[in-house]
Amino acid sequence: MPKSAILLCSLLIVIQLSPSAAYNVVSFGARGDGRTDSTAAFLRTWKAACSSVKPASVSVPRGKYLLKSIWFVGPCRSRIVFEMSGTIVAPDNYNVIGNSEFWILFYKVSRLTVVGGTVDAKGHAFWSCRQRNGRCPGGARSITFQWCSNVVMRGLTSLNSQTIHIAINHSNNIKIQNVKITAPSGSPNTDGIHIQSSRGVTVTGSTIRTGDDCISIGPGSMNLWIEKIGCGPGHGISIGSLGNSANEEGVQNVTVTNSVFTKTQNGVRVKAWARPYGSYARNLVFRNLIMRNVGNPIIIDQKYCPDNSCPHESSGLRVSQVLYKNIKGTSSTQAAMTFVCSSSRPCYGIKLQDIKLTYVNTLRRPAVAYCEHADGYTTGSVSPRSCL
Repeated sequence: MPKSAILLCSLLIVIQLSPSAAYNVVSFGARGDGRTDSTAAFLRTWKAACSSVKPASVSVPRGKYLLKSIWFVGPCRSRIVFEMSGTIVAPDNYNVIGNSEFWILFYKVSRLTVVGGTVDAKGHAFWSCRQRNGRCPGGARSITFQWCSNVVMRGLTSLNSQTIHIAINHSNNIKIQNVKITAPSGSPNTDGIHIQSSRGVTVTGSTIRTGDDCISIGPGSMNLWIEKIGCGPGHGISIGSLGNSANEEGVQNVTVTNSVFTKTQNGVRVKAWARPYGSYARNLVFRNLIMRNVGNPIIIDQKYCPDNSCPHESSGLRVSQVLYKNIKGTSSTQAAMTFVCSSSRPCYGIKLQDIKLTYVNTLRRPAVAYCEHADGYTTGSVSPRSCL
């Protein structure tokens, strides 16, 4: 082997074996007793890791670490791996984080990997306040990625978020893998994962049991891949709500596949307000899905109105090029397929292929499909009979 090649190989080996910079939150003053405020210690750890010229790791060892609202701010100089073996808990007083929109925020961070661990926002007291219409704070999202890119989150467990468990806003190339999200079915507005104004987001291999949408997709989202999700209880996987404001960005290129829904209020849903604002939801694929006693397994609702103060206008949102393929199971509502589209901008390009949904009821009534202003076609066997 030429001497130059030997030198090059030796250099590569040295680079590969050069240690990354390791930063343990305990070394910076954090205490894993669940009572001591470790917010400042976590920030000191992050600052050191973020300033490292070498790839860095932030380690959270076993224990319970109490954090108030905290911002991990970039950009950082190198890649960071945030390794958690322990649990991060919120203060018992829900106002401490509830008066902030965010509990744990990653802001303008790229090349980040978050591995393992548990975050517990202790949301029960906050939900009770909301449910009795008390004087409550707005509530905090548990983990938010804002203006981030090239992020992987793997193996995290999120418990009892005050509002949204994981939020992804104005971010690109985000991968959420093998997360577990849990909150009671009656907990209000506890979406599992909310994606908005983001591109290139994948969510795979995750279990979501919560009180609102398992996954919700807001305006400005495109190129999303959602696969191998166990959803339920909850409100299903939703695109929307959309069309609630002027100049709203659209949603396109979304795939939901190889997932199971169990006793959810909805299955796969597109929801839009009956307001005249023009926008779109297009190139949507829902395939290889199993429904187990699910309300509204397939639904487009352009008269979305959750609080009964409805606008009573015609939706300006255009829903088009939607594929439903190989969706099977049982419906807890007689209308197993519902397409309530806009009278001024009807849905078009809806394709149903190989659908088999049956209605679970003691009277043995058949499942039905219901359509308003919806145009499309069917291939293969479709049951209940299509109304398109």
